[in-house]
Amino acid sequence: MTAAEDALVRIAEDVQQGLQSDLFRSATNAVPGEGPADAKIMFIGEAPGFHEDRQGRPFVGAAGQFLDELLSLAHLKRSDVFITNIVKYRPPNNRDPTPEEIAACKPYLDQQIAAIDPRVIVTLGRFSMNRWFPGGKITRIHGQPRRVEGRLIVPMLHPAAALHRPENRPLIEADFRRLPEILAEAERHETEASSGSDTDDQEPQQLSLF
Repeated sequence: MTAAEDALVRIAEDVQQGLQSDLFRSATNAVPGEGPADAKIMFIGEAPGFHEDRQGRPFVGAAGQFLDELLSLAHLKRSDVFITNIVKYRPPNNRDPTPEEIAACKPYLDQQIAAIDPRVIVTLGRFSMNRWFPGGKITRIHGQPRRVEGRLIVPMLHPAAALHRPENRPLIEADFRRLPEILAEAERHETEASSGSDTDDQEPQQLSLF
């Protein structure tokens, strides 16, 4: 087991104990997230729903089935990526997570990001987007990769947004089709940075890939 794999196991155990969040008491199962420890792309949603709460896995309901379709558009499979949420337990009645609940689960997500060290993070929905782009409008910046502290962050619409509003489907599908090019840009930047020809940006900066 690699150090990253060991770290993810320990984080999942901590999430299962639920010491950081009051939501743990009302949840059926904790949902730490899943995927390889060496994933190049990490997807971060909002919070588990009914089906995720029952199974203890992220994105297994209708939105999860659509996410699988979207991944195929990017020539990816679930086994290629790490999928999690900013909140690790289902809020009662699928309500929006509160700022306090997001803050309580933040250490788990911070540790997961540090362990995996993905080249690209894709945020799904406005709550995960707000972690890196507070106050941003997802309808304006979706699909636009921005470098934050040396990592590419790509805000995207949540798959459920396309299920609830079919007019959003072409938007999110187009964004996913760009992911291979975004990943290639991230790998190029990593190569340049390791050779000393580039430096990390401290402020969010939009890239002109498209």
